[in-house]
Amino acid sequence: MAPDADAGKAKANRSDPFAPLTSELLPVSGGHEIYVESVGRADGMPAVYLHGGPGSGCQPDHRRLFDPERFHAILFDQRGAGRSRPQGRLEHNTLPDLIADMETIREKFSIPRWMVVGGSWGATLALAYAQTHPARVSGIVLRATFLGTRAELEGAFLDALPRFYPGLSEDFAGVLPPAERGQLLDAYYRRILDPDPAVHGPAARAWHDTERILSEHAPNRVRLDPASLNSSRALPATPFMEAHYFQHDCFMRPGQLLAEAARLSGIPGLIVQGRYDLLCPPATSRALAALWPDAEIRIVESAGHSLYDRGVRDAVMKAIADLASEISAKGSS
Repeated sequence: MAPDADAGKAKANRSDPFAPLTSELLPVSGGHEIYVESVGRADGMPAVYLHGGPGSGCQPDHRRLFDPERFHAILFDQRGAGRSRPQGRLEHNTLPDLIADMETIREKFSIPRWMVVGGSWGATLALAYAQTHPARVSGIVLRATFLGTRAELEGAFLDALPRFYPGLSEDFAGVLPPAERGQLLDAYYRRILDPDPAVHGPAARAWHDTERILSEHAPNRVRLDPASLNSSRALPATPFMEAHYFQHDCFMRPGQLLAEAARLSGIPGLIVQGRYDLLCPPATSRALAALWPDAEIRIVESAGHSLYDRGVRDAVMKAIADLASEISAKGSS
């Protein structure tokens, strides 16, 4: 690129309040490098954003959840996700590894305490991190509470799916041979993680498309397209990371996050919850809040799971801003 073009790019970045202040690949354990960026003001209120999936990666719009005049927000792609390397790597990729990576990032930026923000799988990681390092957390904003349990996955794919989308449920089961449909989730995990593209390709696409439909309050389509399951289009990344984590119960003990909810005592929290979330229903957020008195649930009516369902993104932004005000007031009192 010519020098004058470089200068123009720098000028454009300075004019964009959401342009990264810093970005890098940070070496961590097990041969992984994680992509990390910071936005906002270097002297702003520290916050970290945790993307969902697992395996989806951060998007540019996630930066816009944080007021750049108020926050110093850190966003990163978790191991194997997004711009982190090696892409899609499952080895040395566990929940304790991700928690350790967050501590590496926090120490790199010399942040004593930060607000932790995450939705869906990001909520799982946020809770697990806060319960491991409560002294490092100033507050928590969750969207669509997911506790990482087998029961939640069965509730979504074995209960909500056939009740709300019976045709889609038949499509989803039909991807598997009849002999494998009795243990549907386990069969999907095995097939998605099978090295043979002829096996993992259709399963990964079916899982991704079904989960996408369940995540939206008003999806554009409600059936799988059989032709697309064997197409040459690029495979989605998230089913592989999800199968890896879900096959291992998200590397937690059964019921761990509720059992250790007392460790959140004294940490203020706001939980944004879509009323009609079929993947992470309101009952899950309520169960968590019952054991975490410092948390408040904010229901978004006429919304499901997605950050981009009507009203959800605005509610998350308001929750982040409101919690920042509460933290600031507590700090000055």
